[in-house]
Amino acid sequence: MANVQVCDIDPDVLALLKKFKFRREKNVAAVVLKVDFAKQLVILDEEYEDCTVEEVASELPASQPRYVVLSYVHKHQDGRVSFPLIFIFCTPQGCKPEHQMMYAGTKLALVNEAKVTKVFEIRSPEELTEEFILEKLQLFK
Repeated sequence: MANVQVCDIDPDVLALLKKFKFRREKNVAAVVLKVDFAKQLVILDEEYEDCTVEEVASELPASQPRYVVLSYVHKHQDGRVSFPLIFIFCTPQGCKPEHQMMYAGTKLALVNEAKVTKVFEIRSPEELTEEFILEKLQLFK
């Protein structure tokens, strides 16, 4: 079965993701993306710089899906520091089924465009915590 891309991705979003991937800052940052349903286009919702995971989570809508691309500061137990790029797909319970389908159908294309290898899904913004990220990153050892 071929992957069906439901929405196009705004060229500005593609440029932003490319720039974001190569950012030099050594802090946590995030790009939150949403679907413009009228245009069937993935667009920028919000950008966060020098923030916490919880600050990003607190700004996510409770009843609408969002994509989050997170540049995270991972302090390893051996003293090393890495800066993984993480894609988080948030689809809260109670979203309209057609919105969920549009987001789900576009997710893979967006992950591929962002060239992100760490992809996590959450069902509510409250799940997005520092502890959640650290737990998930353990799977990539």
